Amino acid sequence: MSDVAAARSPGVPAHGVPFGEAMKVWARVAALSFGGPAGQIAVMHRIVVEEKRWIGENRFLQALNYCTLLPGPEAQQLATYIGWLMHGTRGGLLAGTLFVLPGLLAIMALSWIYVLLGKVPAIEGLFFGLKAAVLVIVIEAVLRVGRRALRNNVMVALAAASFIAIFLYDVPFPVIVFGAGAIGFVAGRAGLQPFLSAGGHGKVGARQVADRESLLGEETPAHARPNLRWSLSLAAVFLLLWLVPTAVLYAALGGGNVFTQIAVFFSKMAVVTFGGAYAVLAYVAQQAVDHYQWVKPGEMLDGLGLAETTPGPLIMVTQFVGFLAAWRAPGALSPLMAATLGGLLTTWVTFVPCFLWIFVGAPFVESLRSNRALAAALGAITAAVVGVILNLAVWFALNVLFATLVPMRVMGATLGVPDLASANLPAMVLALAAAIAVFWFRLGMIPVLLGCAVAGMIFTLALGAA
Repeated sequence: MSDVAAARSPGVPAHGVPFGEAMKVWARVAALSFGGPAGQIAVMHRIVVEEKRWIGENRFLQALNYCTLLPGPEAQQLATYIGWLMHGTRGGLLAGTLFVLPGLLAIMALSWIYVLLGKVPAIEGLFFGLKAAVLVIVIEAVLRVGRRALRNNVMVALAAASFIAIFLYDVPFPVIVFGAGAIGFVAGRAGLQPFLSAGGHGKVGARQVADRESLLGEETPAHARPNLRWSLSLAAVFLLLWLVPTAVLYAALGGGNVFTQIAVFFSKMAVVTFGGAYAVLAYVAQQAVDHYQWVKPGEMLDGLGLAETTPGPLIMVTQFVGFLAAWRAPGALSPLMAATLGGLLTTWVTFVPCFLWIFVGAPFVESLRSNRALAAALGAITAAVVGVILNLAVWFALNVLFATLVPMRVMGATLGVPDLASANLPAMVLALAAAIAVFWFRLGMIPVLLGCAVAGMIFTLALGAA
């Protein structure tokens, strides 16, 4: 059927893309969404802009820059935005949900395997190998984000201050994010040049499509025009979906119950998840490991390894954390049932706010995109996030490469420094091999993860047989 004929068919929007066809496209995008936000955005651009020509380059970048301003996974929110732009609220719900669904199912299945078979030597070896690879991937993320964000000495200073604050003094991630954002906003309003050159994305794909050549064209669809009453109505619905379950859990189970703690903690996290999953993991590790004691340091690495090797947003690692938290404090439920509900609850309070930000804010995106102060705030946050991710890399390195940390006072703070006698030589060798593969041979993330997992299994099985 031609585009013109499709556009004249009942129930088909003027751009000619039926809702059923959109469902197939978003399912395909979700199935191919490996490799973190950069890879996911590239896949989306290739399919939606270059291949299907639903929207043009300028509109895609406008949506991407807006999603970068938001807390939460920008690739999932970008899918929600484009789905909304094409087919309204139900299109956004479809695209955003499908983007999460494969990862949710995969992480859940792998979490069951982790708790039920985690002591089997082959599985232990697999996760031993994944830890070494994930360490290198986080270091690569520091360099990749740093190249984009640290464009001048002021941004470097912000990154350094953020690293010192979180590494030495355990300053909470939300304080760092809002502090950097406030500095950037004020500096942007004042017109300070170092802050005005940061933020935003350049072109994404190799082939560019002009908006006028896309199916949607240059005009804004009627449903995408600002409507304050509709936005407030949607905001009320999604706030209820987000906050009522948390309030019910608190009222029924009390603040000390693990399900209440999961709902409250990850709801707070959903508001401050600027800078991507790697930055958020530092905050999650700070709270889930040290404060709540839901997981151990090595388990955080295992969770990230699972998220790296499955489709969907890397922030799905939080589902693994919620799963283990409820597994260890099941209450009257069986551990596996409690863990499953804990993982699902974590995903719910993490992603419902993502739909809220898009459906309420997207119609007003043009004014946000042109706001220099907000762009400067984003640039400052991104710079600070480099320091946060560096802290995560150091934290992972200490826990992967050394079995024992000893306390030492540094600049008025107590740090865990490695006991050199406890060095894990096999982990060091595997991490070095992963680093050579990533930085010298430029191998992709999935081959490196799989190679390290296989090497870890072989080593563990050989050690057990010796």
